[in-house]
Amino acid sequence: MSKLSPHLQAPDLFGDLPGVGEVAARYAGPSRAVTSNASLRARAGASGLAALNDAEALELLLSRSMPCGAPANAAALLGRFGCLRRVLAADFAALCVIVDAGVALDLQLIYDAARRLAASELPGRSVMSSWSALIGYLKLTMAHCEREAFRVLFLDKKNQLIADEIMNHGTVDHAPVYPREVMRRALELSASAVILVHNHPSGDQTPSTADVEMTRKVVEGARTLGIAVHDHVVVGRADVASFKALGLM
Repeated sequence: MSKLSPHLQAPDLFGDLPGVGEVAARYAGPSRAVTSNASLRARAGASGLAALNDAEALELLLSRSMPCGAPANAAALLGRFGCLRRVLAADFAALCVIVDAGVALDLQLIYDAARRLAASELPGRSVMSSWSALIGYLKLTMAHCEREAFRVLFLDKKNQLIADEIMNHGTVDHAPVYPREVMRRALELSASAVILVHNHPSGDQTPSTADVEMTRKVVEGARTLGIAVHDHVVVGRADVASFKALGLM
């Protein structure tokens, strides 16, 4: 995670937050913003985008959506979310606390494009034989989410992906799961197998007792319908845990 230099530290975003315009005025006027943007573009053009740190890359990205205030808003976003990846993965409502809706949508489009690129590796191939691509996709889409989400990958008899659906969103440490809803959807899609996935916003991918119990109920319900549960993957901040690899199913 890139560290901000002292002069770019964001204000306390959990106290009284000034409007975007006030924050921008406090950090940089229009002339300074134009100079900063031109300098960043020149450096990126000469040395490549990899030459920019997280704060600079986000500032350059924001400058395309707002005429001024990009440095201040980049600092505020990084101060709130911690790193560029978490900024791009943030919920729309959370982004709108700091930037306007148009800018928030632009940021989400960047992340969604990356998600679609990763997802494009999955259809038409056996998920079980392209496990590394699947794990990469799950880490990209879920590792930095601030709320827990429960998703299900529905597979056909060749273990090819039929659908990838989030069944429920939850809080920072819980997403309710209803085994009957998972099975109902599997029958609707004529799925032969499923892979269960959820994230731990705490960052620790270790399955909880509640995770183990919920998985047991889903496996039992699936067995009565002739549907296989191949695995349950828990996505943490840096790694994932596989119930199958851990001997939990």
